[in-house]
Amino acid sequence: MRFAVLDGRAHLVSPHADALVDVEKASHGALPSDPWLCFAQWEKVLAIAGQQLRFDIPLDVSALQAPSPCPRQMFGIGLNYRSHAEESGMEIPKVPLTFPKFSSSVNSPNGDVPITGALVDFEAELVVVISHGGRNISQESAWSHIAGVCPGQDISDRGLQFSSTPPQFGLGKSRAGYSPFGPWLVSVDELANRDCLEISCSVNGIEMQRSLTNDLIFSVSQIIEFLSSVVELLPGDVIFTGTPGGVGVSRKPPLFLKSGDIITTTLTGIGTLTNHCI
Repeated sequence: MRFAVLDGRAHLVSPHADALVDVEKASHGALPSDPWLCFAQWEKVLAIAGQQLRFDIPLDVSALQAPSPCPRQMFGIGLNYRSHAEESGMEIPKVPLTFPKFSSSVNSPNGDVPITGALVDFEAELVVVISHGGRNISQESAWSHIAGVCPGQDISDRGLQFSSTPPQFGLGKSRAGYSPFGPWLVSVDELANRDCLEISCSVNGIEMQRSLTNDLIFSVSQIIEFLSSVVELLPGDVIFTGTPGGVGVSRKPPLFLKSGDIITTTLTGIGTLTNHCI
């Protein structure tokens, strides 16, 4: 099942990804239009998706919002691919290096990315969205707490990120438009190999990053177990799980984003983001 948001309302995407159906209308009012409330009733959403539905809204991907447009909590995990830790010259973290990405930075899957300085970087990431949350979630049950996955970009203002000692991650990754993800969520039951997905990023058609998520230092299950041991995970919460090697700041010479650049981020078989830098 593919779950998308259009005009603030929850929708399902047709199998051929060419049309939508409004969740509230398809369920005859049994489910709400509010995406956040749908995540809290995810089993019912899955049940509706299994019915014969009339997809009567033509799909315009450019009009879609982030599939969890107003998350109450949004997390980033730093240095979580071995290739990225190695290129950064930093030690492998012993626990997930966690920072907040503030929800005011959420961007639509094809939204413009404002370039705020000379040191703005790209970071392709696997994004997961929580369905029913909780505390002290075990690794064994972690995937049952996930509504779905999609690609995302953890756009990073490196100047702001490293403006202090020690560096702070949260604000440098939370400027307006710095958290595009989508274009839709693909539900967990659709993932044939959920721990080995392919993620890639290109800038102006030139590939910068490509990896499999089995290079994650901390798997999705481990991240959820760790986070929920500290905070309560809530329906609609968003987790950016880390970026592989190839980011701009680690290249020789460094390569940063500029106005006019086009960032293309793909989670193979799941979806693609296309973000224009302005």
